[in-house]
Amino acid sequence: MTDIILIPTYNEKENIKLIVPEIFNILPAVKILVIDDNSPDGTAAAVKFLMEKYSNLSLLERQNKTGLGDAYKEAIKKVIGDKTIRSVITMDADGSHSPEYIKEFLNQIDNYDLIIGSRYVAGGGVSTWNFWRRLLSRFGNLYVRMLMASEINDLTAGFICARRQMLERIDFDSIDSSGYAYQIEFKCYCLYALGAKIKEIPIIFKSRREGESKISNQIISEGILAPWRILFKRIWKK
Repeated sequence: MTDIILIPTYNEKENIKLIVPEIFNILPAVKILVIDDNSPDGTAAAVKFLMEKYSNLSLLERQNKTGLGDAYKEAIKKVIGDKTIRSVITMDADGSHSPEYIKEFLNQIDNYDLIIGSRYVAGGGVSTWNFWRRLLSRFGNLYVRMLMASEINDLTAGFICARRQMLERIDFDSIDSSGYAYQIEFKCYCLYALGAKIKEIPIIFKSRREGESKISNQIISEGILAPWRILFKRIWKK
């Protein structure tokens, strides 16, 4: 059995050249699938160059940038058909998610359906964010957690590890969120629809190494409105 890491990218050429070797230095046997949304900066070409050195690295090229959620849904549907996959890890390309935590995820995934790298449990946190970014993230998670009455502390986390057997049970077509709200809807689906056994492991979230943050007013608006849609859909199905 093996494990696969999914890394979505859009204009992450410099960062992907750093994160891929770092992961393979720690976990030489793991697989990595980069999902690139037709980055104009040549990210896909950088991945193809790395593929010449790393046989466990592959690339999924998407023609249109339709959102983080769509990228993950397409990639997960693709990889869970491989029965040799034990678990699927998702993480960012920009260095904010340290590969050093992946070993702990994999050491514990046999006992859980979903492991979340959490900023908001004891021992977790963020390193160099400014006050506004910290407030936005803290308030956002508290807002969503209270609205969903969720036991998960970091519902917006993107650094997770999920067992393939659980992923096979998910109807991804019913997950409507195509953008960053996918992170919230995915976890709520696992918790409420599947009754998944979930563990949060503390991580220190770092600032991106290269490039500009993807946070925008559209993402903030989505984070405010999408939880209501997710909640109403959940109530409607009861």
